[in-house]
Amino acid sequence: MREVNGLISLPPGVGVLGTGAHVPEAIRTNEEVAGRAGVSAEWIAERTGVRRRHVAAPGEAASDLAAHAVRAALRSAGLRPGDLDLLILATSTPDELGPSTACRVQALLGAENAVALDVSAACAGWLFGTRVASDWLRLERPGRHAAVVGVEAYSRFLDDADRGTAVLFADGAGAAVLGTVAAGHGFGPIILGSDGTRAGDVLIPGGGSRLPASHETVERGLHRIHMDGRAVRKFILEIFPLAAAQALRESGLTRDDIALVVTHQPNPVLLRQACAEAGFAPERLVIVADRVGNIGAGALPYALADAHRQGRLRPGDHVLIVAFGAGLTWGSGVLTWSAGNPSADRGSHAAGDS
Repeated sequence: MREVNGLISLPPGVGVLGTGAHVPEAIRTNEEVAGRAGVSAEWIAERTGVRRRHVAAPGEAASDLAAHAVRAALRSAGLRPGDLDLLILATSTPDELGPSTACRVQALLGAENAVALDVSAACAGWLFGTRVASDWLRLERPGRHAAVVGVEAYSRFLDDADRGTAVLFADGAGAAVLGTVAAGHGFGPIILGSDGTRAGDVLIPGGGSRLPASHETVERGLHRIHMDGRAVRKFILEIFPLAAAQALRESGLTRDDIALVVTHQPNPVLLRQACAEAGFAPERLVIVADRVGNIGAGALPYALADAHRQGRLRPGDHVLIVAFGAGLTWGSGVLTWSAGNPSADRGSHAAGDS
């Protein structure tokens, strides 16, 4: 805070100027997934709430999906790629082990002025990236812009016979453009956490420096997603109320102050249970996983973009954000909404549009 003419003036905030989302055209239904996974379509719907998921086309990589989402977010914000000063990408399924997938997206966009880098925090990655971008923008001069995009191409890493993963994970991306907003709006404190002792709960074991690609790692299926479903479920139900309570406490708000709850989307059934146990009414929860499945780091920003597109967010609304993922990683915070109605913006977009 600073004093101007005897009055206390709050500094400007860092908030969302525009949102974007993208999923590939190809759809994989429960009926298509069920037979290979050894379950029924009804079993998938009842146990998870997922009804369909999107799959990237041959030759379509994470960077391609991410570029579509960032373009949509830029249109929503009324900006061009050249207006970006920072581009942060979160993913567990990069184009290559190196360079950063963010550099691939920078090239695809023609965002020649942007510093590009990746963050790796699994399904919580978008919020980790948002914390980095928010802090960066606060230290820069006003007028700078950052894009934070979460993306996954999980279909490249699935064992179709593993019902614990094949029925959930899918491909897609979500993005937000961040910039200076009016005082009292934007992101409050973003609290992050990690527990590396449980990194084995969900991971892709093969292909890194510990288990480099070989005939043996391929034969053992180590380049596929391995997940301890029970351990992950227990973690989510434990961390959700704790992270939500911490965000409210740090922001000086109560549950009644929250207009919407936007979180990572593991599956709708589990998410509704976690939200209810944390004391939030179901109508405040944004659900997209029924239509797109679990798209990892892309899930939370996709849900935010979907709520924006549907007009569920009004300036001044407090949005509780909760993220959690492999690592284990988690985070939470409150976003006071500042962006306008997308239908009235120059860059209006629809979630899923490129």
